[in-house]
Amino acid sequence: MRARAAYALQYIMSLLFTVQIYAMMVLVAVFFIPPSILSRNWAFHAVHTWCNWVRFSARWMVGLRSEVRGEIPVGEVLVCAKHQSFFDVIILVSALPRPRFVMKAELKWAPILGFFAMRMGCIAINRGRKAKAVQQMIAGVETARKTLGQLVIYPQGTRVAAGAVRPYKIGSGILYKGLKQDCIPTATNVGVFWPRHGIYRKPGLAIVEFLPAIKAGKPVDEFMAELEAAVEVNSNRLMAEVGFRVG
Repeated sequence: MRARAAYALQYIMSLLFTVQIYAMMVLVAVFFIPPSILSRNWAFHAVHTWCNWVRFSARWMVGLRSEVRGEIPVGEVLVCAKHQSFFDVIILVSALPRPRFVMKAELKWAPILGFFAMRMGCIAINRGRKAKAVQQMIAGVETARKTLGQLVIYPQGTRVAAGAVRPYKIGSGILYKGLKQDCIPTATNVGVFWPRHGIYRKPGLAIVEFLPAIKAGKPVDEFMAELEAAVEVNSNRLMAEVGFRVG
């Protein structure tokens, strides 16, 4: 009975947490959209404000603490990150000074999120059409060169549940080769506490860790192998650290 009551209370708090973060998103949008139209800097202020609030309220309402490890990249780099849930996006945005994402094209039309994503300089990709997606990725290289900041891509192309296995796609390699920038592999254990779907949030310590850079100039196949090994091994380590059994 106690376990059921504890689960029910955590679920209720998770629901209230979810409702309030989207209410806060609306409030932030009302305040920040007008100046963001005039200056991209205000768009970054907006997303940093909201993401920091989500991290704070997650700790307060559902007991989900969050931590950023490693050296936070501040220059012009490619960030290739493990993607397990919306919370790893939130932690990354809160940590990076000027983050921009390679994202699915449908998000351009998402209320509020789409506006700020495009003001930040995110690159929209049609994931379902391989040839077109590659063309958009190549075009994105030119866009990325003209826009200061940290370009974030999820090498597996989608959210992957904690402990699940999914292949790495060539998009990361296209950007790495085209941009000629160092790559920062990034690991996480966020999916252990905040799953891909559903309302329930578990208490614990969600971690995003920036790993040592992969220097620019390596052959793409070598880069892809090194990237996958770094992200997967370290994500498994972070998940094991909080008691999640991998494999």
